[in-house]
Amino acid sequence: MNPVIRKLHEAQLRKDLPEFRAGDTVRVNVRLQEGEGEKVKERLQAFEGVVISKKGRASSATFTVRRVSFGVGIERIFPLHSPTISSIEVVGKGKVRRARLYYLRDLKGKAARIKRADREEVVAAAATAGSETQA
Repeated sequence: MNPVIRKLHEAQLRKDLPEFRAGDTVRVNVRLQEGEGEKVKERLQAFEGVVISKKGRASSATFTVRRVSFGVGIERIFPLHSPTISSIEVVGKGKVRRARLYYLRDLKGKAARIKRADREEVVAAAATAGSETQA
């Protein structure tokens, strides 16, 4: 890629994003503008659900969040580095074996749940086990 274009892309990237992947439950706070003309108000609206996919790289990266509201599945695609996203909070980590969880669209009720994973504890335990074997 051209160095000038790469520099432009890097300037648009956000640095405050948490580490998350497919299967994680996230709460995305989105800035919404209400009203027209001079009476424009801005407010935050939270969208909480399971990340079913992440796509793209650099400034064109997107992620899809799915939630079930009143028995109807709702999916929303967010640009990862968009200024309309106020913040992203990771509510829970999920234990999945796939990068794209589109199969959740066909599941209902308890079948659509994802197992919880304590990744930080697993990584910390592996790191301490590795240091003990070296000593």
